Amino acid sequence: MLRKRTSGKEDGDSVKPERKKTSGNTDVTAVAVSQRSCWSVVSFWMKVLLFLIFTPAFLNYASLQREGQVLSPTDAQLIDIGLGQKIHLLCKGHGQPVVVLDAPAGMSSDVWYYVQESLSLTTKVCTYDRVGLGFSRRTLENETTGMEKVWGMSTTGRMVDDLHRLIKAAYLATPFILIGSELGTLNGRFYSHIHDTQVSDLVLIDPIPEDVFEEEKWQQYWYSHLIPSLQMMQFSAAAGLSRLLIILGVLKPAIQGENISEDIIQRQKYLLSNPAHQSAAVDEHFFLNESAAQVREISRYKPLSSKTSVYVITGESFDEQLPADLNQVVSELQSQFLERSYPRANHIKIRGADRHMIYKNPSALIKHLHKLVSQKQKNQKTQ
Repeated sequence: MLRKRTSGKEDGDSVKPERKKTSGNTDVTAVAVSQRSCWSVVSFWMKVLLFLIFTPAFLNYASLQREGQVLSPTDAQLIDIGLGQKIHLLCKGHGQPVVVLDAPAGMSSDVWYYVQESLSLTTKVCTYDRVGLGFSRRTLENETTGMEKVWGMSTTGRMVDDLHRLIKAAYLATPFILIGSELGTLNGRFYSHIHDTQVSDLVLIDPIPEDVFEEEKWQQYWYSHLIPSLQMMQFSAAAGLSRLLIILGVLKPAIQGENISEDIIQRQKYLLSNPAHQSAAVDEHFFLNESAAQVREISRYKPLSSKTSVYVITGESFDEQLPADLNQVVSELQSQFLERSYPRANHIKIRGADRHMIYKNPSALIKHLHKLVSQKQKNQKTQ
């Protein structure tokens, strides 16, 4: 009996460790299941996140490929100017003198829509997209011949070289009237000083003084505020977010109005969503200081011909959205630069306008440009 009881106790005791072991295995299994469950949830949301990140960019890229072919103006030309570059050129109207329009920094030729439509009623007017902007092809490094090492990509020297080759390749009649706005004024000045026989009249709309970047306030605004905001636009376009913002109505084209065709509005939306265009816009703004320095050196090296007439058109402020002190800086430097560089220039001030006048307040601007073209045509008839 004692042996049986002892044996019974031993049996009972021998069962207890097995029960503890089974309980431990259950706990481990539960933890493993819990870990797998957590990982499954994390994995699921990671996939959702990746889907949300890459899908807009993929859809945007696919849309850009289709829109690039559909939205390009049918009456425009893609001119091969060499060095692997092709520039989008749009000419309207007939007659002489030919008018060539050069846009502000980071903007396509569509910004001249109102001006071109109006002036083309009396003469031939040409707009173009600088390399990388709009529908002009950006040069690949292995396609160049070293010209970018002379002037640097996205600087006035390189843009003027491109424009000069475009004028030749498109067989545009010279001398022509060259009209530039903002960065276009730097390009226009550089071109007129170098190729003086080709430009009869130079029109500077809201010219950028070449020494404006010597002012600390302006430097801080340009490099700490404006360029970072443009870089965000570039990132937004690359991620496909710009297209979503356009669909939601948060991001809108700059050029709007009853007379603007649907094609131009869609083209602006395309460019807002195009990371290549936005990248070129960032580069032009980033190197604007270097462009201004190039113009300053060229002006000293080769003065403007006395045969070239200069007209300057400014508004009441440089940009009404900027603080008053920044507008004051630009205004003072503009006056000093005009007195120093073009003391005989015809200076026209337009009330209630700023640097956006070419598409926000075009009627007042167009009136003065029509006078210039008409006077030039009269002079040609009497000669």
